Amino acid sequence: MKRLLLFLFAICQLSILNWANAQNYPIQPVPFTSVSIEQGTFWGQRLQASRDVTIPLAFSKCESEGRYKNFEIAARQLRGEDTSKVKVSGYSFDDTDPYKTIEGASYLLQTYPDKRLKAYIDSVLAIIASAQEPDGYLYTARTMNPSHPHEWSGPKRWVKEEDLSHELYNLGHMVEAAIAHYQATGERTFLDIAIRYADCVCREVGPNPGQACVVPGHQIAEMALAKLYTVTGEKKYLDEAKFLLDYRGKTTIVHDYSQAHKPVVDQDEAVGHAVRAAYMYSGMADVAALTGDKAYIQAIDRIWENIVGRKMYITGGIGSTSNGEAFGRNYELPNMSAYCETCAAIGNVYVNHRLFLLHGESKYYDVLERTLYNGVLSGVSLDGGKFFYPNPLESMGQHQRQAWFGCACCPSNICRFIPSVPGYFYQTKDRDLYVNLFGGNTANLKVGGKDVTLTQQTQYPWDGDILLTITKNKAGQFRLRIRIPGWVQNRPVPSDLYEYADTKRLGYSIKVNGEEVTSHLSPLSRMVTWASTASGNGATAWRFTSTWSPDWYGHWSVSRPTKVV
Repeated sequence: MKRLLLFLFAICQLSILNWANAQNYPIQPVPFTSVSIEQGTFWGQRLQASRDVTIPLAFSKCESEGRYKNFEIAARQLRGEDTSKVKVSGYSFDDTDPYKTIEGASYLLQTYPDKRLKAYIDSVLAIIASAQEPDGYLYTARTMNPSHPHEWSGPKRWVKEEDLSHELYNLGHMVEAAIAHYQATGERTFLDIAIRYADCVCREVGPNPGQACVVPGHQIAEMALAKLYTVTGEKKYLDEAKFLLDYRGKTTIVHDYSQAHKPVVDQDEAVGHAVRAAYMYSGMADVAALTGDKAYIQAIDRIWENIVGRKMYITGGIGSTSNGEAFGRNYELPNMSAYCETCAAIGNVYVNHRLFLLHGESKYYDVLERTLYNGVLSGVSLDGGKFFYPNPLESMGQHQRQAWFGCACCPSNICRFIPSVPGYFYQTKDRDLYVNLFGGNTANLKVGGKDVTLTQQTQYPWDGDILLTITKNKAGQFRLRIRIPGWVQNRPVPSDLYEYADTKRLGYSIKVNGEEVTSHLSPLSRMVTWASTASGNGATAWRFTSTWSPDWYGHWSVSRPTKVV
């Protein structure tokens, strides 16, 4: 008995060690759980709309459109009931609608604790868990009726993955949602479900004999598995993510629609379906950052340069053609026929966030911010209840937001993305604290492993004044690094693709202890840096003021700091 207890203790210690020692990004994201958005602010209003309208609407659609019913039928089949007469309809990726909605709701639980919402999520998770096969496989489009699965699914697991089955796509959204739920609640219910499916994939999909050597037809599993590695410390998930990228262009389907026209490390141009591409590029950035693989770093840098220099709209939207919902040729950026799918804009945010975590250069957040305020937010109405799928830059009135879509990827993506925005404000590295987005909030975070509390007071983007106050600092001296946006320096994007046509010259001022000072601006990262020496609970504040006016194109206003003790 004593030996058994010692053995179990050793296993527990090993598990804890793995979780603690997971390799992470060169720059660490500050999780959404550490940032509380101030109500009534720009982002506070959007989170409120998500809570009051978008998330309830999405859950109601999961009920009325039969998303939960699919899991229930699959559970019946697993219990031995006869489901042979069930016709599997809809889309093969319909399982992801509940996953994405749970992800967004989990983010909201941090901002708006809600026992009823949590109980509802728990009830949905019970339905999802009941449809999981004994070996972890969870894909209702097959399990509902194994003899006659969804027409896109193929006769056996994985055989149509590179075409239309979306088995790995479903895994990706499940993992992303499960991690958000775990971080928000501390409960492993959903995480364990996702881990069982991920383990099934690691066993069955790969380059070894007896495995299915396939890559995702629709990418997202790559970035999700990389995230699962950072959460659990289990390297097999990162290895699987890298396999899914390494073998792209080397398997059955080889074409540019799904970015499988050549190995990813040889690619240098953004091509094909824009959402699939953005998710794959995010996965490449993950692998580049987590492994240090130089070929991946060089490839994703080349692709990013192609996007921001030749294939991105002024809104940050990507994907210029409805033909394949895809990137067009270099400089093919029409206004009226622009596609700019909402999901693609969200993917553009993902890519640039990861590249900042890899390189630490503010140009990535310049693109992220432009996309966030224009390419993403155009996809949802102010009240949170209507959506655009494509987002053209010109219309004769033929484009109207809709309450939902049969293919609901964009509304459900909005469900999960908007509540996640608090996780994009801050990052840390050693004794550096980065401030990259601006909006009223309070952040309780770690710098050098020590507690720091920072608040932002601002009406950004409607007003350019920003006051940063450090109300608690147990870290001693550290560097506060604040992004100076490119637009305030008359550079709309970090390339020569666009330039301002007017003669406006924006400016900013920084005051420290009431006196204007010259910023310590790094020409590479365009981060203004100060050393904070406040300790204990003494308040230290930085104030930013910009000469920005509301008729400025876009919705930004940033300025620089003033340090006021």
